[in-house]
Amino acid sequence: MPFLNLPLILETRRNHALEHATLHILAEKYPGHRFAGHSNPTGFFILGDAPTEDVRRAVSQALTRLRAGERELAVHPGCGTNFLTVVFLSTTLAWSPLSGARNLRSRLWRLPLAILMGVIGFLLGQALGPALQARVTTEADLGNLRVLDIQPIRRGRFVAHRVVTGT
Repeated sequence: MPFLNLPLILETRRNHALEHATLHILAEKYPGHRFAGHSNPTGFFILGDAPTEDVRRAVSQALTRLRAGERELAVHPGCGTNFLTVVFLSTTLAWSPLSGARNLRSRLWRLPLAILMGVIGFLLGQALGPALQARVTTEADLGNLRVLDIQPIRRGRFVAHRVVTGT
């Protein structure tokens, strides 16, 4: 898909891969701790309480490991792509048998099929979400991406880090 290589999209996909790899590494260091991320063309945010130096090390290690070919680090189980894929397929497939029903009785007769289709959508979405991450929403080949700065953000109990990237 050529549009995936348009500059702003490609930069976001590369940052998304680096964000996921960073989250994997932070999860290894802080098991049970909750982190989240958000990517854009100029970098990404890591949300969660960790010392800035640990975030720096995690980003550096993520960059090194992705460049060494650990492409699986670009896919994360907590990614919104997974959730969106499951919700979209489940609701679309569950709704499809009901959409042609003309009255309540007809809808009730189709309800078991709608539930079955929703479950099928759920199962398909769980398999398709990571595949979409790997092929569409992330790019594990970071090209000449480099980290320019890492800035801590603290607002009361809220802690995040802004990772600024460029070429």
